[in-house]
Amino acid sequence: MGCGCGKNKQQYEVVAGGRVIYTTTSKPAAEGVSQRHPGSEVRPKAAANAG
Repeated sequence: MGCGCGKNKQQYEVVAGGRVIYTTTSKPAAEGVSQRHPGSEVRPKAAANAG
């Protein structure tokens, strides 16, 4: 059984060209990746509703 310690943390996605290229719980890390990919954006990841 997997660890559930990070299940409630906010996650951020770096999106470029309509595709998610990076996902992390660290906003500074997502912003750093975004700077290296022109035209990309950082957005909060939508929460998955588990039934």
